[in-house]
Amino acid sequence: MKKTGGSVGAFVAGVTPAKRRRDAETLIALLSEITGRDPELWGTIIGFGSCHYRYPTGVEGDMPLAAFAPRAAASTIYLDAAAAHADELARLGPHTSSVTCLYIKDLEQVDEAVLRGILESSLAYAVGGGDDDVAITVTG
Repeated sequence: MKKTGGSVGAFVAGVTPAKRRRDAETLIALLSEITGRDPELWGTIIGFGSCHYRYPTGVEGDMPLAAFAPRAAASTIYLDAAAAHADELARLGPHTSSVTCLYIKDLEQVDEAVLRGILESSLAYAVGGGDDDVAITVTG
C-alpha cells in the first residue's frame, strides 16, 4: 500500500451519504488526536502515520499506523486484530467486524470512549513492534 497524496478535505467533501461524511470528519479528529499525526490519503483510505510490516514468511509491505475508509455502506476502521478487542467490541454498540476490520454504520450510535480505547490499543500494538506473527517498524 502506498500514500497517494491529494487533499483529504476534498476527498471527504465528496463522501456520501452525508452521515458517512460526518463520521469521516469525526474519525479524522479522533485519529489525529490519538496518533498525533495528520491524515493522508492512501488511495481511498485515510491513514495516519506509516509503518513497515514483515511476516515470518517474508511477506512485507507498508501501511498506515491507523486508518479508516469512509465507504458507502459503513465506515471501515482498520485494526490490528478485531478478536484482540472482543470485550471492548461487546460494549461498543452497533457494528460488525472481520479479522482486521471494524464496520460502523453510524458513529453516533457507538460508545466513543470504547472506540477510543480500541483505537489506542491497536496503535500501541503497532508502535510496540507487533508480535511473533508480524514485526512492525514505525516509519512516519
